[in-house]
Amino acid sequence: MTPFEQKMAALRQHHEELLTRKNTPMPWGNGIYEKYVHPILTADHTPLEWRYDFNEHDNPFLMQRIMMNATLNSGALKWGDKYLLVVRVEGADRKSFFAVAESPNGIDNFRFWPEPITMPDTDDPATNIYDMRITQHEDGWIYGVFCAERHDDAQPGNLSAATATAGIARTKDLVNWERLPDLVSRSQQRNVVLHPEFVDGKYAFYTRPQDGFIDTGSGGGIGWALVDDITHAEVKDEKIIYERKYHTITEVKNGEGPHPLKTPKGWLHLAHGVRATADGLRYVLYMYMTALDDPTRVIARPGGFFLVPEGSEYVGDVMNVAFSNGWIADADGRVFIYYASADTRMHVATSTIDRLIDYCMNTPEDGLRTAMSVETIKSLINKNRNNG
Repeated sequence: MTPFEQKMAALRQHHEELLTRKNTPMPWGNGIYEKYVHPILTADHTPLEWRYDFNEHDNPFLMQRIMMNATLNSGALKWGDKYLLVVRVEGADRKSFFAVAESPNGIDNFRFWPEPITMPDTDDPATNIYDMRITQHEDGWIYGVFCAERHDDAQPGNLSAATATAGIARTKDLVNWERLPDLVSRSQQRNVVLHPEFVDGKYAFYTRPQDGFIDTGSGGGIGWALVDDITHAEVKDEKIIYERKYHTITEVKNGEGPHPLKTPKGWLHLAHGVRATADGLRYVLYMYMTALDDPTRVIARPGGFFLVPEGSEYVGDVMNVAFSNGWIADADGRVFIYYASADTRMHVATSTIDRLIDYCMNTPEDGLRTAMSVETIKSLINKNRNNG
């Protein structure tokens, strides 16, 4: 074996050890969900063939020819007995693309499919696409809704000026994708989610209206819109179903994560909330529930965050960020919550439908003032005294 072959063999062995590393729950938690010791996907999990030229003549030093920066913000679905993530992979060039990774158990041993997804362009090609929500719709298609980012040509001298629209594509096999026209909306849309069922015979979207690419402006929170034809989707009437509030986790903006899960008690929603701090924006996850007969009517609104970055999750490309746009509910009620930390790596947390309903129904709402928060805590203290 030549030195090059030895180096290549060692590289493949190291990669295989990473892919097959067992993941175990962290020893202590909050009773709502379990986090796990290791991230489930990092840039190092991407296939070696995507990064290295294994021709010794062309790459005698066995350098990475194409470097990967991050794996984040993944859509998710159960595919037969496999747990699939449609991962946002970001290269060293800042361009994101989608790739499918699968696991036999949803916790570890994730492996990417051999090639990234080839996503067709529209007549107005996007510079960057990312953060796909996956919905297996009752019409028989699997839909991916994602952000399509383009330079804002109305500001030619500003190289950071961008516009965002919701790209829409559909597939039957996660390999061959049909690109549909982007969602038409009066406002910019970076976080749009397709509801899994028809509502009044129409397609239903959760939206996050924004005045600009970054600034929410007059955008009031998580919106709702019905669309007649998804092949020419247009938001004509939009109402806010979960509003932003001053001095809460949703103060700056909030948006739906993955599509909600249907349960006997109502629709379970996982969303993100953003507030400003002295150290920049803080992204956290929160939950709420809506009625089965009206997905726009909120029936449970637990106060505060549900999941935040902890420990090493805090550190990465964009500090202090937890973000989710994918979860899977198994037939036995177990729920796999896939979230990214610091826009850098993917993790999983596990819970159950029953626990998540209990959390939503029995966690106190945000009283919106310090005095109310204290009274809520004192009420729990007194209850425990009486139970003691």
